[in-house]
Amino acid sequence: MALVSPATSSEDLERWGSAASWSSGAELTPMQTLLWRAERHPVQSSTTTVVIDLDRAPDWQRFVAATEWGTRLVRRLRQRVVDPVVPTASPTWADDPTFDLAYHLRRERVGGRDEVLAEAAQVALRPFDRSRPLWEGVLLEGADGGAAYVLKIHHALADPLGTVQLLSMLQSGRRAHTPRKPLGDEDAAPAEVDPVDLAVAGLRGDAAALAGSARSAARSLLSTRPSTVVASGLRYGASVRRLLTQAAPPSPELAPRTGRSWAFLTLDAPLDPLRSAARRGGGTLDDVAVALVLGGLRRHHERRGSDVTEVPVGVRVSLSRADDLGNRFAGAVISGPMAIEDPVDRVAAVRGEVLSLHTERALEVLDAAAPLLNRMPSFVGASALQAAAPPDAFVLTLPGPPKRRFMAGAQVQGMYVLGPLPGSALTAVLTTVGDTACIGVNVDASAVGDLAALRSCLDEAVDEMVAAGR
Repeated sequence: MALVSPATSSEDLERWGSAASWSSGAELTPMQTLLWRAERHPVQSSTTTVVIDLDRAPDWQRFVAATEWGTRLVRRLRQRVVDPVVPTASPTWADDPTFDLAYHLRRERVGGRDEVLAEAAQVALRPFDRSRPLWEGVLLEGADGGAAYVLKIHHALADPLGTVQLLSMLQSGRRAHTPRKPLGDEDAAPAEVDPVDLAVAGLRGDAAALAGSARSAARSLLSTRPSTVVASGLRYGASVRRLLTQAAPPSPELAPRTGRSWAFLTLDAPLDPLRSAARRGGGTLDDVAVALVLGGLRRHHERRGSDVTEVPVGVRVSLSRADDLGNRFAGAVISGPMAIEDPVDRVAAVRGEVLSLHTERALEVLDAAAPLLNRMPSFVGASALQAAAPPDAFVLTLPGPPKRRFMAGAQVQGMYVLGPLPGSALTAVLTTVGDTACIGVNVDASAVGDLAALRSCLDEAVDEMVAAGR
């Protein structure tokens, strides 16, 4: 592939090489398919929005050229999803023969930070044209002398972790222009995929697989004691019931929720004190993020005269080991210990709640059920995703670029991930960027009337956690 400038650093070359092979599967995975077909934007959205703060407004032509190069390096950015006419097969990726960069990328002028976040929320609330590649970028110029790039990306293309990884791979380690950069493989996916042919191929595959599956199931049943099968099924069912049961009652101070009015907040914190607070509490950076949000919500409730002491919080649970982030994870809900005033004790309490989830056998139940749900009408999958009562808050931590990065000559100063609101009052994502924790918070504005007051509560919680780690 690749004509490469002698000035290109080996680190950039390595990251760009990884980007070229990123997400090259021909079909959506079962979980991506479920989210794709069950989506009811914006209430049941699978959209991630990222606000990237830049130290200056990049040259527009250079920015366009860099984005054009990125879409040629990562072919997925030029591909669309094609669904079979009936759900007998997974949707597949196909090149978009009408791909037009000008449709996906534009620029606007804004007057300050509040306008940046308001515009980003409006971008996020607009549904995708599902017949085109599933991303949209807006460069916002004039924000306090700098600029901000807002990127909206669909979960079928990348989940929040994948979105941050992709951005980190495409950014440059130097401000200067790299004249010749590597390009991706020229092998294109088919541009024309017939939805009818896709459905027929799925039926043929099902018929061929059915006989083999039946034989395998029969052999498995004959070799297993019936009492063992029954006991295992009962334990799994009990685990499913526990996971679907609300960990703590929802707070009346975070209601009603419509999910149709999003408001974005961004906060910053130095990373080292947060990691130190995690160590002191025997937890991880994920636990610190949850404890920090709980500290803000505690203040929010106190100022409203509420005596709520626990709120349900959606967290990420590692499926690899009990004490690390791992590469495999599932979502679950804990009872968030909001009443604990000491931030380190709160981190320890959150750690205990998260560890207790590792005994649950059904953490991966949605992944296991996705292939079956994908064979049913889309409303069935949508209902399955709503089977569990939504928590008051979702909290997630993502690893961002560890070093200084640039976009078309403008230095990245912050990267804030704003996740969707699947029934929750707020979704908070802490992304590590160099030595800074960038916290993006998406708030259901119908549930939180005084956004400035919530912002103040979260700011105080950040200061409290940083002080605890010093």
